Amino acid sequence: MSASRRLAIVAEDEPVIRMEAVAILDSLGFEVLEADCAHIALGHLNCGKKIHLLYTDIRMPGGMSGVDLAHAVASRWPETAIIVCSGCMPEAAEDLPEDAHFISKPCAEKLVRKALTALQLH
Repeated sequence: MSASRRLAIVAEDEPVIRMEAVAILDSLGFEVLEADCAHIALGHLNCGKKIHLLYTDIRMPGGMSGVDLAHAVASRWPETAIIVCSGCMPEAAEDLPEDAHFISKPCAEKLVRKALTALQLH
């Protein structure tokens, strides 16, 4: 990993949407680890590297939702910023950790950039 690139995890079970999110974050200066479920994302977080950003969907396979993942990350890695991008109704964001930033799908780079600024990761 380049010293100048921050590390992000994209947890999204839909491959095309995951590829789009990875491309957006890559263009914004992140090195990105991919996960198709919350458990793989947690594996990346447990690897010991400093993860600057978790970018996740709410609906995830494997018994652990993106909301559950966001709470686990907020609890265990409070220094990791969280963006939740989902097609769920915005009311679903009420269950997220206080510092998580919610974006409705479809998501564009402009919205991600705005969320990163709000999270002070610009």
